[in-house]
Amino acid sequence: MEKQMTIKVYSFSYKKGGIPRDTTDNGGGFVFDCRGILNPGRLEEYKSKTGAEQGVQQFLEEKTQMPKFIQLAEQIVSISIENYLSRDFKNLQISFGCTGGQHRSVYAAIKMSEYIRKHYPEVKVELQHNEQPQLN
Repeated sequence: MEKQMTIKVYSFSYKKGGIPRDTTDNGGGFVFDCRGILNPGRLEEYKSKTGAEQGVQQFLEEKTQMPKFIQLAEQIVSISIENYLSRDFKNLQISFGCTGGQHRSVYAAIKMSEYIRKHYPEVKVELQHNEQPQLN
């Protein structure tokens, strides 16, 4: 069965590559700024790690407002996903940015992708880490 809608989820760096360009004819999508969340990259033990790694994830979940941030982003995005599905739209883009595109945005993009896959199995999810290609 062909998926009726594709949702592209990105992590990116505001300092390096900037907001990912939408290559569909929609002209954009959601852009969430994660820079308001405490940056684990400021701590020596996390500098060389990414938001895909357990220690960074645990820090973000226990020492920051990231869980609330993700929950609110999921609620906002769900409104559009349900609306787009009912209107037979084919594309949606969701981007998460932080300073370096390494910790907070990577974590948020992963969590959003997991949420969409769980709650909207009929949707195809593509996850892209612009500054962390080894995670793609």
